[in-house]
Amino acid sequence: MSALTTEPHFFSMKNLRLSALALLLPAAAFAADAKPLTKITVQLDWVAEPEHGGFYQAQARGFFHDEGLDVILVPGGPNAFVLPRIATGQADIGQADSTNTLLQQAEGLPIVQFAAVFQDDPSGLLVNAGSSVHSFADLQGKTIIARPEWAFLKFLQKKYGLKVSVVPQNFSVAAFMGNKEAIQQGYFIAEPYHIVKAGGQMPRFLSTWDAGFRAYAVLITNKTFAREHPAELKAFVRAYIRGWQDYIAGDPTPAHVALKKANPNNTDEFMAFSRKMILDEDLVTGRGITGGPAQIGRLDPVRYATQIAQMEELGMLPKGKLTAAQVMTTEFLP
Repeated sequence: MSALTTEPHFFSMKNLRLSALALLLPAAAFAADAKPLTKITVQLDWVAEPEHGGFYQAQARGFFHDEGLDVILVPGGPNAFVLPRIATGQADIGQADSTNTLLQQAEGLPIVQFAAVFQDDPSGLLVNAGSSVHSFADLQGKTIIARPEWAFLKFLQKKYGLKVSVVPQNFSVAAFMGNKEAIQQGYFIAEPYHIVKAGGQMPRFLSTWDAGFRAYAVLITNKTFAREHPAELKAFVRAYIRGWQDYIAGDPTPAHVALKKANPNNTDEFMAFSRKMILDEDLVTGRGITGGPAQIGRLDPVRYATQIAQMEELGMLPKGKLTAAQVMTTEFLP
């Protein structure tokens, strides 16, 4: 070939290599300047199940990563000790129920409630399908398997003038299955499935919200962490809300795959059942005219004031000890 034919070829190859290098340099420079992800540890209240769907969907879909966060989800169980772990900084964020958290806040634990998991706590009373109990008033004189310190039980006793016997709960449905008149504290989105799977009929459920006891399932954090990491908490809440939106309105498969890895006892059937129960009662979005997607994660100071007043009337909180402004914040909500 002549110089006339080789020279253009030479320059075109050289230019190609230079162009390729130019394309790589911005990416390399970006990688070098990229801010490292902020690690946040989350202590769950129970073993990984669809009640944690917002967490696992956000993690599986990369929503936490998009916000610059490396989120570690730590499954819980009967002895998760969520509140002490958050208070002592062993984990940054925890899932709990608002009533137990209020009790510990009154004792001086340095924690704050900052976002909703469920607009109503799904804990309630499971009643056998063949039981004579159809309403709260029908509980008079009955035996209830429950946590003796459960605030809702004390609320029912006062509101309806009930005298009941309480047998401490052991997180099994065996006693419930063996007695058609058995009544047991349970989680609306979980225990009914296990009862039916064990050969029982779908139980009735007496809910906290139907009795006018509007507790939340909540996210909590240490006050020091909240003060020192406001931007990270805002980023976490944005991703978490996005996770719930995607889990309940979109395809839950990413979360369910992750939930299976975290807890091999999760089956497709159970997760589909539990998710349907969450949707049926609008637990994430809230019910009625005030509910909807915009309510995901929201906390209402007025509801906290009511909850505090109810627990004061029950003698569970000293009068005037707590205010809504002391126990919760909406600072980190979008």
